[in-house]
Amino acid sequence: MKLAETVTFGGSGMERAAELRGSADAIAARWADPAARVAVFWRGKPLFAKEDAGWLPVDHPIFKHKAEAAIFLGLDEGAPRFVADISGWEPEEKPDTLGAFFDPSEQVYPGMPDGHVFAELRGRMTRVTARDAELLATGRAMLEWHRTHRFCARCGAPSQISMAGWQRNCPECGAHHFPRTDPVVIMLITHANSVLIGRSHGWPEGMYSLLAGFIEPGETIEAAVRREIFEEAGVKVGEVSYLSSQPWPFPSSLMLGCHGQALTREITIDDTEIDDAIWVTREEMMQAVAGQNPDIKPARNGSIARFLLSNWLADRLD
Repeated sequence: MKLAETVTFGGSGMERAAELRGSADAIAARWADPAARVAVFWRGKPLFAKEDAGWLPVDHPIFKHKAEAAIFLGLDEGAPRFVADISGWEPEEKPDTLGAFFDPSEQVYPGMPDGHVFAELRGRMTRVTARDAELLATGRAMLEWHRTHRFCARCGAPSQISMAGWQRNCPECGAHHFPRTDPVVIMLITHANSVLIGRSHGWPEGMYSLLAGFIEPGETIEAAVRREIFEEAGVKVGEVSYLSSQPWPFPSSLMLGCHGQALTREITIDDTEIDDAIWVTREEMMQAVAGQNPDIKPARNGSIARFLLSNWLADRLD
């Protein structure tokens, strides 16, 4: 697919400078660089400065709340970029929506300029630059991995951050642990002029997207597409082709967008997996994207599901 890397969080050409991670002196020098900036996260939410990513200098007082060293993300046109977590900070008010499917609340750190807020990345991912989107997605995924992997999977001892944040080491058994990414197939399944869409339990009313599922051990991408569609909707799929991928840091997935040709149309839903699945025509989906279909709210703008659907509607899957 020629437009594959134009997906949100797609390849912006960020220089990860992985060769620097093993040198404490090199990372310290980048931290001391006057051009160095840090993306700050609070409980999975990045700091925004109005419509832009809220990059802060390394000496900002907000970093008194970080529990571990900042993670080196790479170089942005030669300028060092880091990410740090300040989830130890307690705002005066914490809404009930924290931890919800989508948290619309915003938090303001004392003393910040107007418009500087912690907000859901999914709500603003299409407003920031492609470079900032890639950096924020990387930062969120890395922080979530550190949050959930503080103990050695081999012996259970507390592990320690290493390699500028790209590794955790166990001081007890010597094991090394590395950030994980979970491969997920997300499928544009078509039959003639129709596309198969579905919804999960607990989604906002009327919201539909493409079906998706995790790849199992020993399974190819193509086999995962066929298995997931048959398990969830009872539809048999023939030819499968790869279209595009998207890092999806909620919390740690790599979405592998595929196009599958349906061999059958009859739907049999596994209601333990999904809430509903339906076939919709190209015309019905165009109405939904335009906000003119009262029964269907399409996948969020910026998601690979919306990206694939939009390119299917525009006949740009080649």
